[in-house]
Amino acid sequence: MYAFKMTQRPKIRLSRLRDIGWSTWDPIGLLESNQTWEETPYADEYDSYMLKAAGMLKREVPKKTVVDYLVNIETDHMGLSFSDDTVKRAEEVVRRIEADNQLWNYES
Repeated sequence: MYAFKMTQRPKIRLSRLRDIGWSTWDPIGLLESNQTWEETPYADEYDSYMLKAAGMLKREVPKKTVVDYLVNIETDHMGLSFSDDTVKRAEEVVRRIEADNQLWNYES
């Protein structure tokens, strides 16, 4: 009989991911300038998109593909207009996700 070592999948720290998404992306513009996502009833509004983007980066999907995904969500899925900062905001999300060395929890 073979013994297999179970590897624990890392868990994402959702609050950190929300900090990135709300401060950098917020394509709908839901937050007021003096507001934080913690104060809203719609704190989870972007969770599915941000979780997918973070997961893609964790799986080493090319950065450009993740940027394109976020741009597509904003312009096609949400139906928002492409603006001067659409790509810049998506690129900043990718940069910040990759730079956050506390985003993933590897403890069991």
